[in-house]
Amino acid sequence: MIPNTLPQSLLDNPLLSDWVGFEAEGRVRVSTGKVEIGQGILTALVQIAAEELDVDPSRIRTVSGETSAGPNEGVTAGSTSVAMSGAAIRLACAEVRALFLTHGAERLGVSAETLDMEDGRIRRDGQDTGHDYWSLAGEVDLVRPATGGAPAKSPTRYRVVGQNLPRVDLPAKIEGRGFIHDMTAHDLLHARVVHRPWQNARLASLDEAAIRRAAGTPIEILRDGDFAAILGAREYAVQRAALVAREKAVWEGGTPLPDTTNSPDWLLAQPARSRTVDTGTPPADDDGEIVEATYWRPFQTYGSIGPSCGLSRLDEAGHLTVWSHTQNPYALRAQIARALDRPAETVTVLHRQAAGCYGHNTADDVAFDAAFLATRHPGRTVRVLFTREDEFLAAPMGAAMVIRMRAVLDAERRPNRLPKSWTIDLASPVHSNRPGSHGHHGLRSREALPNPPPQPAMRNDNPDAAGGGASRNAHALYDLPFHRMIHHTVDPIPLRTSSLRGLGAFANIFAIESFIDELAEAAGADAVAYRLALMSDPRARGVIEAAAEMCGWPGTAPVGEGRGLGLGFGRYKNRAAYMAVAAEVEVDESVRLVKIWGAADCGLVITPDGAVNQLEGGIIQAASWTLFEELRFADGKVATAMWDDYPILRFSQIPEIDIRLVGDDRDPPLGVGEAAMGPTAAAIGNAVARALGTRIRSLPLSRDRIMAALLA
Repeated sequence: MIPNTLPQSLLDNPLLSDWVGFEAEGRVRVSTGKVEIGQGILTALVQIAAEELDVDPSRIRTVSGETSAGPNEGVTAGSTSVAMSGAAIRLACAEVRALFLTHGAERLGVSAETLDMEDGRIRRDGQDTGHDYWSLAGEVDLVRPATGGAPAKSPTRYRVVGQNLPRVDLPAKIEGRGFIHDMTAHDLLHARVVHRPWQNARLASLDEAAIRRAAGTPIEILRDGDFAAILGAREYAVQRAALVAREKAVWEGGTPLPDTTNSPDWLLAQPARSRTVDTGTPPADDDGEIVEATYWRPFQTYGSIGPSCGLSRLDEAGHLTVWSHTQNPYALRAQIARALDRPAETVTVLHRQAAGCYGHNTADDVAFDAAFLATRHPGRTVRVLFTREDEFLAAPMGAAMVIRMRAVLDAERRPNRLPKSWTIDLASPVHSNRPGSHGHHGLRSREALPNPPPQPAMRNDNPDAAGGGASRNAHALYDLPFHRMIHHTVDPIPLRTSSLRGLGAFANIFAIESFIDELAEAAGADAVAYRLALMSDPRARGVIEAAAEMCGWPGTAPVGEGRGLGLGFGRYKNRAAYMAVAAEVEVDESVRLVKIWGAADCGLVITPDGAVNQLEGGIIQAASWTLFEELRFADGKVATAMWDDYPILRFSQIPEIDIRLVGDDRDPPLGVGEAAMGPTAAAIGNAVARALGTRIRSLPLSRDRIMAALLA
């Protein structure tokens, strides 16, 4: 059942007025600290609020991610928005509805139990009483803490939740006014930043004469320490100048990166801190067949189609407003204030949407650049836009991972020999360097400016209790008598790694589910039957069985003849949605995706179409990571500059995708945003292994790796 206890977001922001307000012309303001980054969260929250308030969804105006007008709900990440903000809005709206019904009953001199609400109007015995939210709004004080005492609706009474509503964010985007890139102002000043190519590089010289010639019109070249920016009223002139500035900048010192940076050997050669977590009872001996395998996930980055953009303006009163597609407006406000040495109350961050990004991209960096430059140009709105090359060079990287698996199978050589011990040994840099995390300001350009704020000498990863970073989903959900995790935090490291969608879950699930297939092969068992023999969780079994049924497991293609069917399973963070994915592939010199099936248990689904979109999107992105994406390094820096250097999955390469939702709406909603990532990688990897008759354990499953496997 859906709990009625106060969620953390409501404990942190207890006033009902933080969440709900009634505006003119029959409108309802619903505020959230979570932000729209393409996942459809605003539509889902509108549905939850409309359901509990009993108003038509068209009445609701959402306020999202504005530090001046909304609750602080932290970062929009980890597939938690419905579970956190949705739960808070559900209970807040239920309590608001109850307060208005109680007040209406007092006005009418009747029992509140005799009243109900229909589209915001109070009714008694099916008749309009003449009272509604808006007529009573001045009499019901919402500046009061939520108690959680008003029961939320039972799913059996839902009329809006569970239906497919049109996305509330799409009309503006279709009309060309929905993204931060579309914002303009009468006093706009365009800017581009010249980024340092590697950590702690010093800007030795800049050919300003060549830069001004390239602009062909007056521009400003601003230099401060190792930070440089080009500003001007004409965007194309600023862009031309910035391209020349990048070529003419001479950098010295710092820590250039070797060409071998994106390799397991380089990663394992870096300093690391280690810890061991044991679960269960160690076996008395190691008698039995030992199976071992090592898997590799490279440094990767975001392939967002639109580059990052930020705007800022310092007004006459000294207040700094920042428009950003950040995923954490309050943390960005705090770190901009810290980095610029000004009180936080003099900074407002307003979220505006941009190209989809699930994780830490350059949205916060470009927002800081705009804010810093705005302090140098009071009264002007400064707009900073990154280029594609900026994105590849300056963005935080998804952390590479080396994952070594070891299991000891039962000594008896019989079918379905199960592991009596299991070890996952992983090495990875930290997976979170967002602004404010672990004491970091997290803003790249601030390190190039003089006297940057101190940063912690040691970087910590997300703790296991918070879902983990590199350790996310490292604990297999299977019924294992003894599970050991050895976690090596690679630190310090001369590059910036941070949150890429799913954090360590993508690589860990890829490794675990690939290894399960290898164990099944060693035990002479069917891969799906082997999983089910190790799994007692009925919801996990349900999605595995559903995916197997959907794809016609085990298929008819012989092993090693170029066509294969594979399956992968995971429960994101072992507490969000359950997902099993099956993939069919054809392989010759490269991999062609034939079809992908997915079965997901998400509990109560607010918007079925939205959930399916999220799962399909996760499958597509995971397939791109699995088959193509890998950063390159040369000349001391990221050498990936354009799409030719960093291919992603094309529309023409996306297969038919079939999604089935198998959850029960009596269960609480479970986050779906990252649920498909790891299972998709594992399903493709296992399918490729069957198609080739040999396994490739390093991602991406590129043409070069396939040719090497075929020639081995």
